Amino acid sequence: MFSEIIKSYADRIFIETDKDERFLYRDLDACIAQMRLVLEPRTLVCCLANNSIGSIAGYLALMEAKAVPMLLDVDVDPALLQGLLSHYEPRYLWQPKGCLAAGLDKAVALFTLGDYELVTYASHVVPLHPDLGLLLSTSGSTGSPKLVRLSYRNVWANAASIADYLGLTCDERPITTLPAHYSYGLSVINSHVHVGATILVTNSSVMQREFWTFAKAARASSIAGVPYTYEMLRRLRFFSMDLPDLRTMTQAGGKFARERIDEFVKFAKDQQKVFVVMYGQTEATARMSYLPFDKAEEKLGSVGVAIPGGEFLLVDDAGVSIVEAGVTGNLLYRGPNVSMGYAECAQDLALGDVRLGVLETGDLASRDADGFYFLQGRTSRFVKVYGNRIGLDEVESLAKQVTPDCACTGVDDLISVFVTEVGLREPMRAFLADKTGLNRRAFEVRVVQSIPKNSSGKIQYGSLSGATQ
Repeated sequence: MFSEIIKSYADRIFIETDKDERFLYRDLDACIAQMRLVLEPRTLVCCLANNSIGSIAGYLALMEAKAVPMLLDVDVDPALLQGLLSHYEPRYLWQPKGCLAAGLDKAVALFTLGDYELVTYASHVVPLHPDLGLLLSTSGSTGSPKLVRLSYRNVWANAASIADYLGLTCDERPITTLPAHYSYGLSVINSHVHVGATILVTNSSVMQREFWTFAKAARASSIAGVPYTYEMLRRLRFFSMDLPDLRTMTQAGGKFARERIDEFVKFAKDQQKVFVVMYGQTEATARMSYLPFDKAEEKLGSVGVAIPGGEFLLVDDAGVSIVEAGVTGNLLYRGPNVSMGYAECAQDLALGDVRLGVLETGDLASRDADGFYFLQGRTSRFVKVYGNRIGLDEVESLAKQVTPDCACTGVDDLISVFVTEVGLREPMRAFLADKTGLNRRAFEVRVVQSIPKNSSGKIQYGSLSGATQ
């Protein structure tokens, strides 16, 4: 998949870490060769991923050796990990050295790289479809056995498309701000490998001083973040930081408030940088759309246009195509990056492509007269309140005007707003009633210790109900 690119950039640095380690593309090529020697053909490998040389280079080596990595968070709960291993029975584990979280009594390393090792797990090989190349979690949560089945073509096509619309070159130096097991974080790695760039790797978060010390010293050229990432940057007074080499900021992973996008767009414009809003899903490998920076102010709030090689379609509830501008419909995406489908057990790994290049995104959207798309909410994030169709995402955006740390769920005739500050129950109900025109009784406000989020910063709505104080 990436082999020829890796060979052509042999003398360039592939990874530079905050521990002053350097790993060349020729080192990655050698790692691929070694993986091919020790792996049984077409096998499933559970990868406990973090941001390190061993984890990232190992993932790529497994892909190039035609194994199928199943990427999971290295910090996954041991009980959840054991459940996934029981469901999928991987032949091997690619894990930090000495890790016995999978319930192994002992592990003999077949191959090591840095602080990672390849060890045998299951004694037999699970049948895999010839096109299957990668398994990712649907939401970053590893509590569910449902995984997205991605082909080698999916990964390659999306990496090439991202490199195209961002104008990436081998001179890029992106820094890891997102987990490697998360489709967005992984797409940053894949798209930069596609152009032979140097990836700056750290497990420090943007909230830590060490991250910014490394970013400046290593001349980071870009950062990628979900809305939560950029909210944290605002609190850190990012706009006043001295980062002369930073050229590009990308945002995806959820809806970001318009006023926040506007702040970052204006900052980028003033500092001669770019801020690119993107939209995607794991089911489409990573990216489906982007908003060109020269349209960022004019089309504020838009997710932009389909990525190169992709296409959006809007249909009504009867499946009839919507061609008029300004009409909301169900958003479909067509492209070579659309995944093969889901897996929920080992037998599903032998299945072929059930989507045939078309993804029902589950989002509602409209298209303006210039062909730019605007998301209106998730089909599953709407409830009927006193006969009115109410979008929970829109209510959540309103609630964030009262407190940024909140989340909304709901059932018909009752919207639940979760906050972390006491004393907001009546002010919040009054505010939302005023803004929506609904009776106060349509809202309940619950105080929780924290809003549950996964490792990529996405709110875990299913965990909210049990979090009330």
